[in-house]
Amino acid sequence: MAVGTRVREPRKRSLRDWLLADTAARPARVEGPYARPPEQRHHSWWKVMCLTGVDYFSTLGYQPGIAALAAGALSPVATLVLVLVTLLGALPVYRRVAQDSPHGEGSIAMLVKLLTYWQGKLFVLVLLGFAATDFIITITLSAADATAHIDENPFWPASLKGHEVIITLLLVALLGAVFLKGFTEAIGIAVGLVGVYLALNVVVVGDALWRVLTHPTRVTDWTTALTTQHGDPLLMVAVALLVFPKLALGLSGFETGVAVMPHVKGDPTDSEEKPTGRIRGARRLLTTAAAIMSVFLVTSSIVTVVLIPAEAFRPGGEANGRALAYLAHQNLGQVFGTVYDLSTILILWFAGASAMAGLLNLVPRYLPRYGMAPTWARAVRPLVLVFSAVAFLITIIFRASVDAQGGAYATGVLVLITSAAVAVTLSARHRRQHGRMVAFGVIALIFVYTTVANVVERPDGVKIAACFIGGIIAVSLLSRLFRAFELRVATVELDPVARQFIADCARRRIRLIAHESASRDPAEYRDKLAQIVKDNDFPTDADVIFVEVTVTDPSDFETELHVSGAVLHGRYRVLRLASSSVPNALAALLLHIRDLTHRRPHIYFEWTEGNPAGNFLRYLIFGQGEIAPVTREILRREEPNRSRRPHVHAG
Repeated sequence: MAVGTRVREPRKRSLRDWLLADTAARPARVEGPYARPPEQRHHSWWKVMCLTGVDYFSTLGYQPGIAALAAGALSPVATLVLVLVTLLGALPVYRRVAQDSPHGEGSIAMLVKLLTYWQGKLFVLVLLGFAATDFIITITLSAADATAHIDENPFWPASLKGHEVIITLLLVALLGAVFLKGFTEAIGIAVGLVGVYLALNVVVVGDALWRVLTHPTRVTDWTTALTTQHGDPLLMVAVALLVFPKLALGLSGFETGVAVMPHVKGDPTDSEEKPTGRIRGARRLLTTAAAIMSVFLVTSSIVTVVLIPAEAFRPGGEANGRALAYLAHQNLGQVFGTVYDLSTILILWFAGASAMAGLLNLVPRYLPRYGMAPTWARAVRPLVLVFSAVAFLITIIFRASVDAQGGAYATGVLVLITSAAVAVTLSARHRRQHGRMVAFGVIALIFVYTTVANVVERPDGVKIAACFIGGIIAVSLLSRLFRAFELRVATVELDPVARQFIADCARRRIRLIAHESASRDPAEYRDKLAQIVKDNDFPTDADVIFVEVTVTDPSDFETELHVSGAVLHGRYRVLRLASSSVPNALAALLLHIRDLTHRRPHIYFEWTEGNPAGNFLRYLIFGQGEIAPVTREILRREEPNRSRRPHVHAG
């Protein structure tokens, strides 16, 4: 048995070490929104653009078909509205987001600065819920659309059709495997896929434009249908504005563009406080991607609505969800069409890579720091497995249907873009930039309208997002509960006066008195000392130090302690510190004193009055409450060896 145990043990350690390997390379404590990404390699902005571009550019696989189905002959006008909103609305907003939050935290961190305490944390969880909706549905919807392209290819065996769920699950699993291997591999694959896909689209759209120009009768047929259906140009614009929310999927990619910013290579002179080169590269990334996509969106909407019969766009039609693939097969032959299909399938499959990268960047920045995720959530591989499992579940629930997931995808995209527009508007107001505030305010109103219109038409999207939000909140609260007795203090720093107090007491016995200060008058300290001496029966002339903890934001989880010493009323020595939780701060201070002096300190409490359950709830929510037993429990978990554990007395 002993031999068997020795054989199994390294295997368990090996798997655990592999899963958590990147945690060691990260800081021991995630410094809020300024944490570094899981891997520290940086890449040229255009390479990172390809990573976010696999999501953004891949929408060409279905966007022209969606536009034709939603707007009919008006598709090019509606698409032009989308392009104007992209270039004059979303792009300026996210260029500003990139400047104000260059560490990849996006608009969430910009808004979070407005709220503190628990309402701020809840706000973050709600936004993370919408982000998870956007990013997870990006993975599942894109994989499902790739499966649809596989099924429609004429060379795909008929015997393999009807297995959409299994094929989609295999694509999701393959994507997860790429991220388990490493982020650099994801960048390399993205560059290759985007380069080939854009080149093939140039051929398909260029050939189609030539056919449009050389067949003026088709253009005449289109313009006739346009004027017959809508007549007045002003009416056309009005209808295009009403149809615009249905085309909102063409705005995807901006949030992931800023989420992957930490991977952009900056200047040698860049610092974490002022990464000028990274910001410049990210803004180039966003502008270039938007410009490329705008050209393709306008040209593809024109050629598809002119060259493809209207009935082919309807559900079940040959061009439904694959308009450019239809043209590739129709105009350039089955062989070229199959090559185009393969490229589309690959980029749609890998569109989830930018979403996965965004999730891996956002989640470790917030949830572990708030105590709302296990510590292993700072490692990449466990998160990849969790996100892949959720994508599996979504795929099975929606039977790999693109249409069923479209509402949730659009909702996630629009809520994040709207929050970004609101964030930059408030930022401009804070800087007293009134012109920009008005401009960004108008953009924010446009996106609010678009979001509301999308929710009214497709309420299922909000329902799915609510499930993500509810799941994140439930997991976060459970994690916060289970991690309640962790030390939660990264560092302890004593000022010279505090150090001198500790050194003086270390000559005899270190006695600390936990004190909740009220008026700080002499009688308060005198009465407290007399009560502690009476309850614990130690000499009246013993050296004692009062410890006072000021609770800052109890919703914070990890903190740093800065301890200052002061002598009050000429005789009472006091250590003062601020923390999100009193018991955790006291436990950290006791352990630090023990390590500093190599002596076990004693701390004295008065029992807290009231219901123990209510006091424990006060500790969880307000960082106070049942101080003495919670302090002892934290010490017990942090130092299992009783002979080295600081003493806790309560009377």
